[in-house]
Amino acid sequence: MVTLRDKIRGCIAASWVGSAMGAAVEGWSPQRIDETYGFVQELMTYKHYQAYTDWQRPPGTTEDGIERQKLMNTAVIRKKDRITADDLVQVWIEKLQPERMIYKQERFDKSLLEMAVAGVPPRELGRLWPFNNVVSVARASHTLGIINAGDPRSAAMDVYDVGLVYSGEMTFALRWAALYDAAIAAALAPGATVESVLATAREYALFRGQKGTPYAGYDTILAEIDRALAIAAKHADARATEDGWRAMRDEFYAIYFGGNHFVYSMSQANEVVAKGLAIFAFCQGDARQAVLTAVNFGRDTDCLAAVAGGLAGALTGASSLEQQWIDQVNAATKADPYTNSQMDIDETAEGLYEAVLAKLDKERAYLTKMESVPGYLM
Repeated sequence: MVTLRDKIRGCIAASWVGSAMGAAVEGWSPQRIDETYGFVQELMTYKHYQAYTDWQRPPGTTEDGIERQKLMNTAVIRKKDRITADDLVQVWIEKLQPERMIYKQERFDKSLLEMAVAGVPPRELGRLWPFNNVVSVARASHTLGIINAGDPRSAAMDVYDVGLVYSGEMTFALRWAALYDAAIAAALAPGATVESVLATAREYALFRGQKGTPYAGYDTILAEIDRALAIAAKHADARATEDGWRAMRDEFYAIYFGGNHFVYSMSQANEVVAKGLAIFAFCQGDARQAVLTAVNFGRDTDCLAAVAGGLAGALTGASSLEQQWIDQVNAATKADPYTNSQMDIDETAEGLYEAVLAKLDKERAYLTKMESVPGYLM
């Protein structure tokens, strides 16, 4: 049996390893990856945000998506419970240093911090971010699924609160993040399977958010998930072959392709999460295979690997990941001069595990109190 502690470690480890490995080929086409490396399966040095800096990142260095996740991790570990948008922004104000953010985060992260410091309410920040379908929330909010382990509905509801710091309430980005974090919460439940996790993702494609508002477009989201899962199932027989995943990749590339014809064109939430679910299904929840498949898929490889790998790790733990990868990411984290937290994979996972236990203790105490008088609940 994979324990809850193992699953949380697997989710964090696979999302960090996937981000660090995928960042080296982020934005590349499948053809360029094939021609340059054949098959990427190790952590490499890379540069990000060259307009800002020529900092050459050591192998295992994570990127902006994990910086956002780390902020959520810090908030949850501190509170030992579910967090709100207010909790997260308080951590921003305490932990982030604008002059250092340019090395590890996007320009919009710095702008959001400036507005938060100026007094813009946390839940209004996302309204000021103009790119409403970017995958920023889904690829960074594993934490919301983890703290709600076994409780998909609470995970999805937390997305519609915490996620407001990055996206407006009616955006597709939040809908995709809600179903993704619900799937992580389902993966962390005892007895979870690939099938039960995917069923939860499909169920929460129809989730209406905190207010129960009947948003339009849910049938479109579910249809896109089903198309992605159908592609994965179509190529399932090739899973055992060394490069059986390539035909699946090529079919997805025929759907999602093109260059930078609009801002963040490769980082749309529907594309990244749908493909992430398909890779999770194709790899049957194996975290190592999910990370490697996503890294070699092309386009937004670091986000895709964080999504596919994080979900797989939440189901099956970190046992399939190479320990060398984890050690390398941990070493890079401890040496990173620009990250908002130098807690490594193991420290982070243990802190989140303890937070989940503390939350369950509170819920158990509440239930005991309500049941303390015989017949009271009748």
